[in-house]
Amino acid sequence: MGTKTFSRPAAADAAATRPTAGSLPPVVAAAVVFIACGAVLVLEILSVRLIAPYVGLTLETTTSIIGAVLAGIAVGAALGGWIADRIHPQWLLVGLLIGGGLLVLLTVPIVRALGPAASEGGNLGAIEITFAALVPVAAVLSGVTPTVARLQLRDLKASGTIVGRLSAWATAGALVGTFGTGFVLVPLFPVSNSVLAIGIMLVLAGILMGAYVRVLNLGSVGGAALITAALALFTLAQRSPCLAESTYNCIQLEPAPDRPSAELLLLNRGYNSEVDPSDPRYLGLQYEYWLGEEITAMSPEGTPLDAVFVGGGGFTMPRWLAATRPGSRSNVLEVDGGLVEFDRQHLGLHTSPALRATVGDARVTMRREPTASANLIVGDAFSSRTVPWQLMTTEWMHELQRVLRPGGIYALNMIDLNPFKLLRAEAATLLGSFTHVQMITVTGSGRTLAGGNEVLVASDGPLPPRSEPSPGGGSTFDRAALTRIVAGAEPLRDDYAPVDQLETR
Repeated sequence: MGTKTFSRPAAADAAATRPTAGSLPPVVAAAVVFIACGAVLVLEILSVRLIAPYVGLTLETTTSIIGAVLAGIAVGAALGGWIADRIHPQWLLVGLLIGGGLLVLLTVPIVRALGPAASEGGNLGAIEITFAALVPVAAVLSGVTPTVARLQLRDLKASGTIVGRLSAWATAGALVGTFGTGFVLVPLFPVSNSVLAIGIMLVLAGILMGAYVRVLNLGSVGGAALITAALALFTLAQRSPCLAESTYNCIQLEPAPDRPSAELLLLNRGYNSEVDPSDPRYLGLQYEYWLGEEITAMSPEGTPLDAVFVGGGGFTMPRWLAATRPGSRSNVLEVDGGLVEFDRQHLGLHTSPALRATVGDARVTMRREPTASANLIVGDAFSSRTVPWQLMTTEWMHELQRVLRPGGIYALNMIDLNPFKLLRAEAATLLGSFTHVQMITVTGSGRTLAGGNEVLVASDGPLPPRSEPSPGGGSTFDRAALTRIVAGAEPLRDDYAPVDQLETR
């Protein structure tokens, strides 16, 4: 029996290699997917700053943001490709760019509108606000890449090359957007202004694309421009809750209720410090009194101390130490340089060789402190919406022990409520690292913990005795009592420190 052979008609080969009408030059196609995917990642990072003032800068917040963006990318990639196979991809591409830009312009109003309710909703509130603000815009912009691919696919033999090249440019846009946002946009510009610029850029890109492929008439361009202008003005009219925006914080000030000359400093809507610029000896918050009592008890009043403060806030305690113990030397490790500048401009902070401010993550900057150089380390980087897990582990305690002199004291302010899972874990961490540990906090009836601020004090030497109850209203729990409170809680380690899940707000 003879063997039959089948050949592909020449007409079919010609059809497979013939350019599709309306395809884009490779450089234009690359630029479009670069811009669209870069915008998604820019918005993702900016959203951390937009949303944090309402739901906190926690692991759950960043997880919700990443999850919302990924959900949008998945939906947009699938639907964008499906729709591009059914309608003219040139029209679709223009619509995606303009529509994505308009949705970007709506991001700030959506967050401002939903933020107050989300702040009361815990983790569910974080998920709701992130999905409402980010899924639609991420989906629309993520439909750009499959739409451009549909335009460019004109030779099945080169389909892998085309799709791979577009994917590479999309990833490059995401990388540039990520690094550009973190290193340029957030440090230099207000977040809402950056969002506004990204939205306008996308609309302009859509209009230019529409003119290039000749699918927009003058009326369509005018309508898109009018809607863009209206949304831009609406975004600008949204009142930011922040007096200033730094890299890490939405910063606010409120008058102190009981002292006209004092200000309450709020970071990401959580109370952080009470400062009286005219009186550095003033300690307004209860936990500050407890810290002051501990410092007073550790050495004769007026004796200069060498201190390291982990977290600056309003610099209340460093200024108090300089005023009450002349000759003291303090180094304040503050991650937020913008907050330091805000304190200089609004709260009368004056740094000097005796009162220095070192900007950077304390886990890194503490390494520069000489061994056995400090009598006192105060940990005050904790806030109601931000938990610095890397400053709560056993490995961190070892670094503090290196810096402390023999008999030196580490005093840590933290916040937790019943059932005190985070407090118990951190107390267990201190008990496993230091010889002497005690806690000062408010108690209810029968010496039960009332919750709120707790000050943990640790040293490898004996701790000074404290009056009971203290003048600042705190009750003291010694090592034995604290051991009972811990009740088998596991110490925190760099390898396992789920502080956001342990804390009760």
